[in-house]
Amino acid sequence: MKRALSSLTLFITAATATGVAYAGSDSGIYIGGSMGNAELSFDDDLADIGRIDFDDDDTGYKLFAGYNFGLVPLLDLAVEGGYIDFGSQNDLNTKIDVNGWNLSGLVGVNLGPVGLFGKAGFIDWDSDIENVSLNTSDSGTDPAYGLGAKFHLGSFGIRAEYEIFEANQADIDFYSIGASVTF
Repeated sequence: MKRALSSLTLFITAATATGVAYAGSDSGIYIGGSMGNAELSFDDDLADIGRIDFDDDDTGYKLFAGYNFGLVPLLDLAVEGGYIDFGSQNDLNTKIDVNGWNLSGLVGVNLGPVGLFGKAGFIDWDSDIENVSLNTSDSGTDPAYGLGAKFHLGSFGIRAEYEIFEANQADIDFYSIGASVTF
């Protein structure tokens, strides 16, 4: 029993020391990009054409930059902004294009080279809706939030994210995989 307890104590100490060594190693300015699948759901009454109930997906991408403060070991606190293009969602009669600029705060936990993070902020979006009877544009600023995981080797990182963007009457789920470099 004593031997098992000693081994467990040694293992926990080594794992913690390894995590502390990696913590803060990716602090500073970072840039990156991601590609993924954007799923758009739109439900609204438009004056000239009536009700549009629309669900489609397309390939989207984003370019981002941020600053990781690296103040606390094992904890990431960052601010991140970027440009997102959600692609073109189409059905038989309607085409919707949405893109925008977003700004988010990130909080994450580092577990060695692997980390988990959550983000919350807003998106300043623009949309174009083309329908057989109407072409219209809209814009606004609405909430955005998400979850992600990352893997860091030195200053290079790979990340996977799930983000939710609310754009007036549209909800966009964006699943992406990307890379980042910290300076």
